[in-house]
Amino acid sequence: MAQAYLFVHFREKTTPDGEQVYFDISRDGFHWEAVNDGAPVLWAYYGDKGVRDFTITHSIETGKYYIFATDLSLSYGMRNQYHNSWDEIGRNGSKYFSVWESEDLVNWSDQRLVKIGDDDFGCLWAPDLIYDKENGEYVLHWSSSHAANDYGPKKIYYSTTKNFVHFSAPQVLYEKEDSGVIDSAIYEENGVYYLFVKSESNPAKIILLRSDHAAGPYVRMESFDESMKDVESGLYEAPTAVQLDDSRWCLFLDYYGVPGAGQGYVPFVADSLASGKFVRSDASFSFPYGYKHGTILPITEEDYERIKNQDWSDHGYQ
Repeated sequence: MAQAYLFVHFREKTTPDGEQVYFDISRDGFHWEAVNDGAPVLWAYYGDKGVRDFTITHSIETGKYYIFATDLSLSYGMRNQYHNSWDEIGRNGSKYFSVWESEDLVNWSDQRLVKIGDDDFGCLWAPDLIYDKENGEYVLHWSSSHAANDYGPKKIYYSTTKNFVHFSAPQVLYEKEDSGVIDSAIYEENGVYYLFVKSESNPAKIILLRSDHAAGPYVRMESFDESMKDVESGLYEAPTAVQLDDSRWCLFLDYYGVPGAGQGYVPFVADSLASGKFVRSDASFSFPYGYKHGTILPITEEDYERIKNQDWSDHGYQ
C-alpha cells in the first residue's frame, strides 16, 4: 500500500507564530500542501514559548506518536533573556525538550517539558529519534555544548528510552576532532545506521557517517562528501531524510543563506543511503512556503485524509 508523508517543521518569521508546530502533507514526497492554511497546528505555551527543530516518531513500544522539539524562541528570547547573543543561548538556553504525544496525529496532548541530563549542559538543540532494533529501544540524540569544555565546540549526545518518560543518562554519540557538530539525523537501511550531521568547519557542510549500531561508533563516508562538493559551504544545516515507496531516499537540507522567508529546505535524491550519492533535485519538488528544520514521517492514506480534513481551529491562535 502506498504511503503518504507528514512534514513537521517551523517557519522562519520574526513574529512568535513562526516558532510553533506546523504540519504539511504529501502523497508522493515531492509535492507538498499546507495543513491548517499554513497556520500552526500546535503552540508552545511553556518554557521559552517557542519551538524549533522538530522530530516525530511512531513508537513501536507505546503505539503513540511523539513530537520532540528544541525549547527556544528567538522571537521572544533573542531580544529578551539572551541579549542578542547566540553564545548566551548556547550556554544558558533551555535544558529541556518540548514534547507532544498523540494516538492519531490530530488529537495531541498538551506540551510538556522533558529535562535530559543536568545543568552542565548548554542549550539542548535539534532532537532526533531513531529506533534501535538491536536493543529494542529509542535513541534520542541532539547537539549541545557542555561545561566540560567551557561550552566550546558542540558534540552529539544521546539518551535511550522505551516509554518516552524515563531516559538514560546522556552519553557522547559523536564528536568531531576539528570542529563542533550539530543537527544530527539518523536513519536505518538494511541493518546499517546512517548519521547525517552538520560540521561547523573543516568542512562547514553536512557530512554523512555510517555504523552497524545506532549509538555508533560512526565512520565518515567519502562518497557523500564527493556528491556534495558543489554545495556551498556555510549555507545549509538541519538535514532530514525519508525513504520513498520506490526505495529511493530524499534528503532535505535547510538553506539559510538569505534572511527571512527565502530560507527553507532544498531537496536531494539518492538510490540508497549506502551509496552516499545524492543529486540536487529542486525541479522535482514543490513547497507552499519555506519549511524550516523538521522531520518527515511516512503515514497511511487514512492518516493523510484525517490530517487534511481535521478542523485545527481550536489548536491555538490563528
